Amino acid sequence: MAVGLTQLIETLDQWLQPGKVSDYCPNGLQVEGRAEVRRIVTGVTASQALLDAAVLAEADAILVHHGYFWRGEDACVRGIKKRRLQTLLGHDISLIVYHLPLDIHPQLGNNVQLAKRLGLQVEGPLERDSRNPVGLWGRLSQPVAAAEFAELIGRALGRQPQHIAGTGDLIRTVGWCTGAAQGYIDHAIDRGLDAFISGEISEPTVYAARESGVHYFAAGHHATERFGVQAVGERLADELDIEHCYIELDNPV
Repeated sequence: MAVGLTQLIETLDQWLQPGKVSDYCPNGLQVEGRAEVRRIVTGVTASQALLDAAVLAEADAILVHHGYFWRGEDACVRGIKKRRLQTLLGHDISLIVYHLPLDIHPQLGNNVQLAKRLGLQVEGPLERDSRNPVGLWGRLSQPVAAAEFAELIGRALGRQPQHIAGTGDLIRTVGWCTGAAQGYIDHAIDRGLDAFISGEISEPTVYAARESGVHYFAAGHHATERFGVQAVGERLADELDIEHCYIELDNPV
């Protein structure tokens, strides 16, 4: 079965509501390909490796979390950007991107999908004052030791997180925000949570964790943001009767 590209984008926009979010890049259809989509490939980032894999998979469209045309990006089409766009246009493949809308969606988003894999019960938004909160906070069904929680994260994501130890022995309440959200530890501190998870870590985050007593887990930008696109791709396959293939490409960050 095939679906029109226009219908596909309309469906995704209806689900993810990009117009409600102020973002750092254009969401939706970034590069237009063929008019019908039979097979869609999903991945985290529209790297050259993902594009090449999509060509081999005979994809009509690629759906990612990290696309192109970021705010402040050089607009010139040369080098890496030229090769990527040349691959898409040369093979008539559409590039579809949802950044923050895919982080915050209450069923399909990266943050709620991560919670499902870690067994976290969502209590609400991590940020107290925000029109479109990105992070979440919640509880474990029962308290666990910090080392045990690190192992749980490692099993769920297939890579061991970097753990900056807090002061408490047990973890009950957790805040989290996928990707480059290490600064959101301040919201976890404000809420008095036992632990905070993000994808990336930076030098000041270590001291924020140590001095506040909040256990901090840096679980990987790529690793924490794999699940939203997969959930969307699976739902597209179910509801629009098209083929979906998620392509995993290793990224240590």
